[in-house]
Amino acid sequence: MPSSRRPIIVISLVGLAALAAYAWHANRAPQPAKSQPAAVAPRAGGGSGAAQAAPVTIETHTVQSRALLDDVSAVGSLVSNESVVLRPEVSGRIEAIRFRDGEAVRRGAVLVELDAAVERAELQQARASLTLADSNFRRTQDLFGRKFVSQSSLDDARAKLEVARAGLALAQARLARMQIRAPFDGVVGIRSVSPGDFVKDGDALINLEDIATLKLDFRLPELYLDRVRPGQVLEVTSDVLPGETHAATVEAIDPLVDAQGRAVRLRASLANPELRLRPGVFARVRLILAERPAVPMVPEAALVPAPGNVQFVYRVEEGKARRVEVRTGLRRDAMVEVVEGLAPGTVVVTAGQLKLRDGAAVQVAGAPAGMARAD
Repeated sequence: MPSSRRPIIVISLVGLAALAAYAWHANRAPQPAKSQPAAVAPRAGGGSGAAQAAPVTIETHTVQSRALLDDVSAVGSLVSNESVVLRPEVSGRIEAIRFRDGEAVRRGAVLVELDAAVERAELQQARASLTLADSNFRRTQDLFGRKFVSQSSLDDARAKLEVARAGLALAQARLARMQIRAPFDGVVGIRSVSPGDFVKDGDALINLEDIATLKLDFRLPELYLDRVRPGQVLEVTSDVLPGETHAATVEAIDPLVDAQGRAVRLRASLANPELRLRPGVFARVRLILAERPAVPMVPEAALVPAPGNVQFVYRVEEGKARRVEVRTGLRRDAMVEVVEGLAPGTVVVTAGQLKLRDGAAVQVAGAPAGMARAD
């Protein structure tokens, strides 16, 4: 190496050594006073751990026992207690209509009469034949008693008498078919025929409905099959009479479950003395399955869902929140039945659960510090 470059290298090395010494001295110098609390804080109180230990503000509710109706809701339709469409058994011309549309009629009342001139004539003929056959039989019987006629003559006269009686009954039946009578008490509908119309046998003349008592048909899922029985009470409401509730009673349960909808059909009976409800009306049904007098219930807000279809609540004990898994049942008016996990009188958290963990300190909103007040 040339001798002229050696001094420069020596000076450079000395300079680098001086810079290294200065950097080492600067790193060993004391920290400013303002950073001291950060270093002391962990030794005094645990730093971030102390912040987490501060009580979480919550709201609570005390588990109470309430009476609970175990029920199920459904929709159905009202049906007449008895319903029939009156039709003539024979063809004929309408002679008279004995009712007014929509009026109540009694059982046996004549509603429609067909022209029965021929049938009345046949009836008179049958009566005359019966009278003649009866006279011949009496005469033959008298002669047989005096040994003037044989047994066969008497038997022949008796047979003719029986034929005449049968002929009279047949004529009476034919005449009766010309009058269409109400088979039960009810209300007639609106007719679509008039006097003078010719009708064939089987033509629809008028409908008759017994609506003093109504039937209610509705369906329930098959899982309720073992919990329904005749005699259970129903609450029925309808948009026709808003705000009114009517009582009904289960009368029958269909033995066949619908394979398509997996539902069972039920029929209830509903009194309708004022005839305010009518067949075909849509109805909402509430079936009371059972009544339980004391059921623990909590607000829905107290429940916290967890993976695996699990629900839990936080129970407050001695200022601490304790996680408790619960099993729930029915829900009513934002309240939930607690089947398992809580007892009446337990204080549970209803607000602030998202900030809690098992064992966390809590402070009830509005309560003095250190007190866990329940509503």
